[in-house]
Amino acid sequence: MLSVNSIITVTFTLFAVIDIVGGLPVIIGIKQHQKNFSPLIATLVAGALMIFFLFMGDSFLRLVGVDVRSFALAGSIVIFILAMEMILGINLFKTHPDDSHSGNFVPVAFPLIAGSGTLTTIISLRSVYSVAEILIGILVNLVIVFLVLSAMDWIESKIGKTGLAAIKKFFGVILLAIAIKIFSAYIKF
Repeated sequence: MLSVNSIITVTFTLFAVIDIVGGLPVIIGIKQHQKNFSPLIATLVAGALMIFFLFMGDSFLRLVGVDVRSFALAGSIVIFILAMEMILGINLFKTHPDDSHSGNFVPVAFPLIAGSGTLTTIISLRSVYSVAEILIGILVNLVIVFLVLSAMDWIESKIGKTGLAAIKKFFGVILLAIAIKIFSAYIKF
């Protein structure tokens, strides 16, 4: 049975990890240099990666000999680091927008939207929530991502750089709490 509370938790967890609002400054820079940027294509590619990883993540883990518990713990550490980046305003995971000529795929769809943090989070969430709850959370986030990408110029003009920074820090604190929750659920003392 689906739990509304679980769907909300999954949705907010993915929203915080994807951090589409925090990624806007980078995406806006990419859009300025890429005439063919498409919010729809970027969203669809990111969604395909997330859904593929939702269903094939366990198989992938078995292939490399890692159990879900260990991956969930590792994922919680990655989420913790992402949260610290957001709160402290530092970059430990670096992306280089100039590395590719295909802004829809790299770096927007991967790694900005469906990056290692998002994919790790999806597998970590599988250890706590149902596939249906996670799929709903992914779909809700894809709608949000598409809307934000489609309206990024308007959002930037209304919120401003200071507003974007404040939102990023707020979601960083939420993400930090979620990382601690996942970690504490799987650590054995």
